[in-house]
Amino acid sequence: MSFASDSEIAHAVEILRAGGLVAFPTETVYGLGADASNPAALHRLYEAKGRPTSHPVIVHVRGASDLPRWAREVPPVALRLTGRFWPGPLTLVLKRAAGVLDQVTGGEDTVGLRVPAHPIAQRLLHAFGGGIAAPSANRFGRLSPTTAQHVCDELGDTVDLILDGGACEVGIESTIIDLSRGTPVLLRSGRISTADIEAATGVKVAQRTSASPRAPGTLAAHYAPRTPLILAAASDFERVIREQAASGRIAVLAFHPQPPNSHASLWQIGATDAHVYAHDLYTLLRVLDRSGCVRIVVEAPPERAEWNAVRDRLMRAATGSGGANGT
Repeated sequence: MSFASDSEIAHAVEILRAGGLVAFPTETVYGLGADASNPAALHRLYEAKGRPTSHPVIVHVRGASDLPRWAREVPPVALRLTGRFWPGPLTLVLKRAAGVLDQVTGGEDTVGLRVPAHPIAQRLLHAFGGGIAAPSANRFGRLSPTTAQHVCDELGDTVDLILDGGACEVGIESTIIDLSRGTPVLLRSGRISTADIEAATGVKVAQRTSASPRAPGTLAAHYAPRTPLILAAASDFERVIREQAASGRIAVLAFHPQPPNSHASLWQIGATDAHVYAHDLYTLLRVLDRSGCVRIVVEAPPERAEWNAVRDRLMRAATGSGGANGT
């Protein structure tokens, strides 16, 4: 892993304080950072991403001691979770404190907060001293970046500085848990599972409803390549490839090697371990997206709890790319 120098961190802080944008690594994906207390900086952040202003962003903070600045209520269950999982890939949604900007919350009465585990993110946050609003450093709805090169390819010179921290360890976005109404509610799945949350709190995690707060990454269409993506069940996989190949070259992400006489033009193999697959997912999809093929066909992951986060991303990617869910 490469590390930013002290001078690069200091330069990043100067940019943030001046209202600029800094992309930086977290353990999940690269974030596009702006001063969460600066309305002009947040406006520029939304413009750079093409993000709807009604869609809230996560504020990255130094630690649980920063919670009172951003949340007016911090229930005991929140402190149990921060003690167990922070720094780490867990975002908590709490009732917002007075003074938290609508540009951060999308107009909701809640705010999402996280302490990233990546050492560069930690150094940046401590040097900056305030909250950094940081959605993924990509165009809204597209594949999240897990390397600095992905950020450069996606956003180019709309970012004032990219801090390179190597490839992200987790590779998919944080778990989001809503604690704003008492009972923990899962808003977005991630590396930290509902079983992990329940073990840490002793409280059963509920599923989101139409009354739940809006949260990043929860739209039906998200995490999408530009090439239409079709998610196909293993039992239908070869048939779907054969049918789609009638319209042109097909790129494939599967759990097994390419069989003889396959109709696919490009074949990538995903790991059978859910965490390794998640780490590789966006990189593999970018390779397939750049292949010039007319369709991407992805073999659906197993229907087991450890695959929930990956399955969530693939289903939204299929919707967002204009493909289809064949599972």
